Amino acid sequence: MTKIELKNLIDVAAGRKKADLVIKNCRIVNVLSGEISDGEVAIFDGKIVGMGENIYDGEKIFDAQGKFIAPGFIDAHIHIESSYISPEQLGRIIIPRGTTSIIADPHEIANVCGISGLKYMINAANHTKLNIIYAMPSCVPATPFEDAGAIIEAADMAELIGDENIFGLGEFMNAPGIINADEKVLEKILLAKKFNKIIDGHAPNLTGKNLNAYLCAEIIGDHECRTLEELHEKISKGMFILIREGSACHDLKTLIKGVTPANNRRILLCSDDRQPKTILERGHIDNSLKMCVENGIDPITAIRFATLNAAEAFRLYDRGAIKIGARADLVLLDDLKDFSVKNVWIGGELVADNGKYLPKIIPADISDVRGSVKVKNFSIDRLKFNLSRKNAKVNVIGIEPDGINTKKIVAEVNFDETGDFIFNPQQDICKIAVIERHHETGKVGLGLLSGYGIKNGAIAVSVSHDSHNIIAAGTNNDEIFAAVDALIKMEGGMVLINGGKVISSIPLPIGGLMSDVSGEELKEKLDELHEKAHSELKISKNVEPVMTLTFMSLPVIPEIKLTARGLFDYETFSLIPLEI
Repeated sequence: MTKIELKNLIDVAAGRKKADLVIKNCRIVNVLSGEISDGEVAIFDGKIVGMGENIYDGEKIFDAQGKFIAPGFIDAHIHIESSYISPEQLGRIIIPRGTTSIIADPHEIANVCGISGLKYMINAANHTKLNIIYAMPSCVPATPFEDAGAIIEAADMAELIGDENIFGLGEFMNAPGIINADEKVLEKILLAKKFNKIIDGHAPNLTGKNLNAYLCAEIIGDHECRTLEELHEKISKGMFILIREGSACHDLKTLIKGVTPANNRRILLCSDDRQPKTILERGHIDNSLKMCVENGIDPITAIRFATLNAAEAFRLYDRGAIKIGARADLVLLDDLKDFSVKNVWIGGELVADNGKYLPKIIPADISDVRGSVKVKNFSIDRLKFNLSRKNAKVNVIGIEPDGINTKKIVAEVNFDETGDFIFNPQQDICKIAVIERHHETGKVGLGLLSGYGIKNGAIAVSVSHDSHNIIAAGTNNDEIFAAVDALIKMEGGMVLINGGKVISSIPLPIGGLMSDVSGEELKEKLDELHEKAHSELKISKNVEPVMTLTFMSLPVIPEIKLTARGLFDYETFSLIPLEI
């Protein structure tokens, strides 16, 4: 800031000069004092310079007509790639819902394209009014037992970790690496500390001494908390809890019961992974705020979760409250119950009006992140089990409801004379496969999946957390092969097959992860794909058919998952055989 810029701010605040904008006749939600007051907010050069009642004049006057004005909402942890749309298009659909800043971890595209993927995301952020604060992906790949498109070590991080747009290290999923003081892991931690950057966490089921060891790395928060016991222990030991409400993971109703007046300043809100379908039908952070109030949280306290608490946790001291000198990121609300958003300002600019995003979108260049699906020597024979059949007992991935956790199930299934799996429509177990798609290694991991409900055909997607190889599930080898083959030819996306024919497909040209169409257009395509997944493939109605499948390869989430190298046990952090 120059001397003249500072002088102008002071002159406007003192009333010697007109503000750029004055929002009059509003009810100011003050998350600092916990009060609501009638008044006006004066804005100059993108900053809040005045608050009061009928004391400011402006070049522009906006009459709020008695509505509530609150700080812009902050999503404390999100993967843009999991929305299946580009950063520009995500901003277009969440800004009208009141979200003005997001803390984004681009480890999905980094697992596919490495540092060039991160550079694409940073560039794309310049094409939206949404304020995107990126993390440096900390775990690419998430574990040493995976085959990602890139490997990012501490030396690779050095180029960008000091960038002012990088807040620090993204969720540190390799908890065993920290707990066991792995040298390469410690190098990443120390690099972040060298640049005075913070480190976000990922610590499902960590308790006791293991949690203590993990927190010695000064991890600030966790969005993988699933129980009240976890919430209380992690808060008591210094962590923020990021309560997640996404498309597949629904933790808010459970965890909100553990929020008290004593601990509520340690609570943040996040979506983690949220599709356009969910956003356009139910909302974003505004939906989480509504749920908080429905579950007994005072509205101002709830708004703090999504503003002040998040800003302080991530050192975003220029936002998170309506205060003098802060960014003019503001949301005008009809009420503090449904949180219906009327208008949104970012940096003092009106960017959304009655649900419509106002700025023009000029998409970022995606040429550096196209053509990411590379598969060699894939054939139907690669999908066949060749088990000994000493017995029919096998380890099965069991889907748990309302989340991405799984249970390790022991089941008896049918095999043919060659030791290959035979699908039984009376038994909710299907074949699942993960095909390496980055380096043409030919690796194919095979397993069995329970709780998915599929009875016909197959589904294949090029999104599979976090290494993002191709993942497919189906009733027989022919159908799975047809789905994977169609996906390879499409160069990434989602494919449904029934009777050997493609019945629905969605291309994802950006790293095989994101579409280049609008959120509304993608929602229509997803609606159609979901409908056919349920009606024709008979995938269970209570299962989100795409996002649920994409998490069946994430080995850093309990209890059992499938990678291109085979079944992975979270508890032992090792590969395990299919046969028992």
